Amino acid sequence: MKVYLVGGAVRDQLLGIADNNTEKDWIVVGSSSAEMLDLGYRQVGKDFPVFLHPGTQEEYALARLERKTSVGYKGFEFDTSNQVTLEQDLSRRDLTINAIAQEADELFDPFDGQDDLNNGILRHVSDAFNEDPVRALRVARFAARFKKFGFKVAHQTHQLMSQMVTSGEVDALTPERVFKELNKALSYETPSAFFKVLTACGAYQKVFPSLDNQAHQNHSNSFEFLDNLNTNKAHIKFSIWLKDEKRRNIKALCNTIKCPKQYQQLSELSSQFCQFAQGFTNQSSNEIFDFFIKTDALRRKDRFEDLLTVFQLLAIDIAPIKHLKDLLKDIDISKLDKLDIGKAIQIERRLIIDLFLKTTKK
Repeated sequence: MKVYLVGGAVRDQLLGIADNNTEKDWIVVGSSSAEMLDLGYRQVGKDFPVFLHPGTQEEYALARLERKTSVGYKGFEFDTSNQVTLEQDLSRRDLTINAIAQEADELFDPFDGQDDLNNGILRHVSDAFNEDPVRALRVARFAARFKKFGFKVAHQTHQLMSQMVTSGEVDALTPERVFKELNKALSYETPSAFFKVLTACGAYQKVFPSLDNQAHQNHSNSFEFLDNLNTNKAHIKFSIWLKDEKRRNIKALCNTIKCPKQYQQLSELSSQFCQFAQGFTNQSSNEIFDFFIKTDALRRKDRFEDLLTVFQLLAIDIAPIKHLKDLLKDIDISKLDKLDIGKAIQIERRLIIDLFLKTTKK
């Protein structure tokens, strides 16, 4: 029985990345489920044996081979006999940079992953790459994560991704996995590469069919507005990504990929009011009153702050919006008519908006 550290932890170590979020994955060669259980590991895998270490709770998987049996990333049969070698296990992985194993200080790199790391290449290990549609998303996500290091997708890998789109393999992606990979990509500094890679191979239109794809036909220039934004909040970047989409398209997308309500609500509001906010002080009193009602600015404070952040990241001056919101929030209710307090508050807010506009336009 031998244990090797594999995948992201080895890759990031070789790249000199200190990332506490990188999980450690371990491969066990020459063992069995019975032996792992005897050693105190707890089995958690249903499709193939994965075990949690009794101390660290890190994942240990038996070395395995796989055979494609149907479409989708679950359409595989696995062989986890103790005869499976380390190289055989590494051969089924997606990219060469993720197919490096380490035991103590010794590296095992049968597919030249270190060369691809040094040359900034995202290259598939074998033609079996196109049997799992999730790999198309993962390559795009890695392109986003490592864009700052100058990584590019190998031409042959791009061709395989295009074949996955043509064959319909990409159609088997589950909503949960699409959102998971999208959300991770948006958490990086340069998420534009994720969308550009998917657009280049034709997967963008398949994965996000409800969106207006005409705007991104020239993938070499699109999506750059998402890079190096002064926020690490994925739902804010999600809203900026969709800022030019129609609300019905956003709703259809969010229903399809089953994203959290926080994402859908903020992106719909951003799409609806970005242009409005650009000319805020030129809007009518009624339009501004409706804006604060529809955004529920005074009750949903956190969401409204996120909306203002979206505006600000799009170079919109939010100072007048914030100032007016504060004026509306600080109404002295004790001085209003108590017989119909709701109506009295509305009247007072309209008076405040009218005065604000008169003062602003002087």
